[in-house]
Amino acid sequence: MKYIGSFYSVEEPEYICPWCISNGKASEKYNGEYNDYCGIEGVSPDTNEPKSTISKEHLLEISCKTPSYFSWQQEQWLSHCNEPCAFIGYADTKTIEPILDELKDDIENNIGVDPDMIKEHLSKDGYLDGYLFRCVKCNKHRLHADCN
Repeated sequence: MKYIGSFYSVEEPEYICPWCISNGKASEKYNGEYNDYCGIEGVSPDTNEPKSTISKEHLLEISCKTPSYFSWQQEQWLSHCNEPCAFIGYADTKTIEPILDELKDDIENNIGVDPDMIKEHLSKDGYLDGYLFRCVKCNKHRLHADCN
């Protein structure tokens, strides 16, 4: 199996195996990240911002040992209970329908995307894509959406 997702590095390795992703060896060897550290919710490159409530260990786990997902814009990794969430998969309106109440805050506060558009036109591979996450502590679902 070959990893074909995002990998931010000066070098462009031809092949990264899943085992070298999970143990961090590929990230270490190529000094790269699968997920932008500053794309993890709660992390800011601005030194004037408050420090992240997420531990450095968890942040490194997401950026250096966790495969990314494909998105139109820069990937965003959501968090909850002071930890990065697990990426569940791509989501469309049918996927989120049973958990709309749980996703209300994310839908209403998704920067730049009208909440009604998300509820009516979210797709897994269209012009408005959804990315579903789940908290590893309390199992609450989270949603990020972006468009091309």
